[in-house]
Amino acid sequence: MELTDRVAVVTGASRGIGFAVAHALGREGCRLAICSRTRDELEGAAERLAGSGSEVLAMPADVAVEEDVERLAQRVREEMGGADILVNNAGITRFGAIDELTARDLDEVLATNVRGPFLCARAFLPGMLEREDGVIVNIASLAGKNFFAGGAAYVASKHALVGLSKSMMLDLRSRGVRVLTVLPGSVDTAFFDTQDRFDPDRDRILRPETVAEAVVEAVRLSDRGTVSEIEVRPVNP
Repeated sequence: MELTDRVAVVTGASRGIGFAVAHALGREGCRLAICSRTRDELEGAAERLAGSGSEVLAMPADVAVEEDVERLAQRVREEMGGADILVNNAGITRFGAIDELTARDLDEVLATNVRGPFLCARAFLPGMLEREDGVIVNIASLAGKNFFAGGAAYVASKHALVGLSKSMMLDLRSRGVRVLTVLPGSVDTAFFDTQDRFDPDRDRILRPETVAEAVVEAVRLSDRGTVSEIEVRPVNP
């Protein structure tokens, strides 16, 4: 796919992987629509992206709320002509042993990490299907294939997202829409600033920009082929 002037929607784009992906797509000439639940961080991200020369539409939205997603999709249609690329990046976690987690913890994680990508795909697909052209990137995690103590809610959500994404790929591949599942290992983001259950060597784990580079390379692949899954791991974990 030629990326110049393509419209790319990136959720959870105020920081971390989402911001890095938006920045990388903007450098390739994409017009950007970004969302996040945190208005102040979103506005700061939009300013930085615009300062790099990108056209940016920024709208606060919670991807777990259907009305928010529909409003975002409507604005993208009205102001940018619809989405060519959707990057489902927004995600949250609640860590804790099974006897420490609450039902609310599980509901919130599944709502953002699984319901969110489902709602966004549903909202932006009509235009892609009409044009028989589009790419959906679902940012999962290697936790979508692995397991670890204290990760019940997060691991369950990422396994579910991988299943959703792979089924979506099979639903849409013959209709002109490519679906890519990206599974990063540990990434050096603000995530590790707010919890002490895990303490990786942050000089050795992945950078958000590395994940973004993989996304861009897969998205711009010739339309005659598709990459359905990418695992991105640190070289020296």
